[in-house]
Amino acid sequence: TGLPISGLDELDEGVIAFHAGTRRAENGQVLTAGGRVLGVTAMGATLAEARALVYANVERIHFEGRHFRRDIGAVNSE
Repeated sequence: TGLPISGLDELDEGVIAFHAGTRRAENGQVLTAGGRVLGVTAMGATLAEARALVYANVERIHFEGRHFRRDIGAVNSE
């Protein structure tokens, strides 16, 4: 916790980062506060477009120890 998050100001229009485990430092910097830090959401004409837009924007967000699922919205072939 307490790690700076960068890239939130670089998200495409219409892409939303929902804050869950974040806090704001006295200087205004967004910091991690533990747990699932952010949820990134986008809409597209198709599910594939929405997924591509989310993952393109997730790549812009950085903080130490960042990891994310790569299967959200994936169609299960079973």
